[in-house]
Formats: sequence, structure tokens, C-alpha cells
Amino acid sequence: MMKPVSLVLILSLSSMTRSNGFVPPLLALKEQTCCQAHNKIEEEAPSSSSSSQSRRHWISSQFQSLLLVGGVVSEVSKEPASAAVMAVDQQKIGSLGIPESKERFVQARKDVQYLLDHYESISKEGGDAVRRYLGTVGVAGAMYGISKVVKTLREEAEDIVEYTEAMDEFNAYLYQAEGAAYQSIFAEHSSAKATPESCLATAKQDVVMMAKYMDKLQAQLSL
Repeated sequence: MMKPVSLVLILSLSSMTRSNGFVPPLLALKEQTCCQAHNKIEEEAPSSSSSSQSRRHWISSQFQSLLLVGGVVSEVSKEPASAAVMAVDQQKIGSLGIPESKERFVQARKDVQYLLDHYESISKEGGDAVRRYLGTVGVAGAMYGISKVVKTLREEAEDIVEYTEAMDEFNAYLYQAEGAAYQSIFAEHSSAKATPESCLATAKQDVVMMAKYMDKLQAQLSL
């Protein structure tokens, strides 16, 4: 029996085969399945009559489940500016000390700002280009493993309650931005009304909110 194909593996294969003008039938089917999964999350989310915060956290929790399925990272042509000095695997991120974690957070905030300042040109390269700056494609940028970094720094906050609330909001918008950028890759092949452009526009809105909450975290850490 064929083993399940991870979402990120599908994405990697898709980018390679499409560059040659060919999409295997099985891959096309898997792409459609991914889109259906994303659309199902949107359909089953709490209605707009519910608080926007509860809806946002519900959707982000579902996207986290989708993200955990993948284990293969697609090839990229460029990396964020921090890549040269921030290459580190996920296990090492969890063992970073406070000074290193603070340094990584500051650099991650710079990467997010760079993404916002150059969003038009970066997004033209597709959803993967945006995801690279979110730390969900490639492992070299400062945003890779950022949730662990933020959690590590929690005890350093001036007000741990406010810090935790800002951390939760940041993570929620990060997962939403990732989900929208990922959906943009398959939008043109989906039966949904979303287009790659509309998905990437949604992702940008989430990145703006990410930056807002990163600033709050930074203030709590006196960085």
C-alpha cells in the first residue's frame, strides 16, 4: 500500500514537475486533496458571528495539524538575509540560551520587516517565497523555529501575562499567514473562488499583524 505523501513533499514535487511543464496525475490528485483539506478547515471554522479571536485560533490550530504532516522541505533559490548566520536545526533552536534567543528574535523581526517592505516583489515569486520568510520553507532564516524561541524568552518578559497573550496572537497570525501562502500555491487548481493573488494578499494582512505582536514581544523583552 502506498505511504501517505506529506503536504510539503507534494509541494516540492509540484514545483519541480511544473517547471518542466508536466504534472503527474497522482500529484495533481494529491494537490486537489490538499486544497480540499484547506477548504474544509475554512468551512468548518466557527461562523463570523463568533468572536474573530476564537475563529482565528480555531483555524490556526487546524493549520498546525496540517503543517505537522510534512517533513520534506522544498528547494528554494534565495534565503532571507539572516540565512548566512542563522543556519541551525530545530533541535539546536530548542537549546539556545537567552542571549542567543534574543539575538535570533531581533533578526527574525528584521526578516519580517524585510518581507513587508518587499512583499510585492517577493510574492510575485509565489507562495513558497513568502513562506521562506515565515520560516516554514527552508531552515536557514531566523524565523525558522521562532515559536520555540519566543517561548524560551517568556521568563524574560516584564509582564509574563501580557507577553504570553502577545505570543499566542503572534503564533496564531503566523499559522494563518503560512496557511494562506500555502493555499496560494494550489488555488488555481482548486474549485474554490480564491486566487493565488487573493491568498497572498490575505497572507500579507496576517504578516502585518505578526509584526505588530512581535513589536509587543520585543518591548516586553526590552530589546
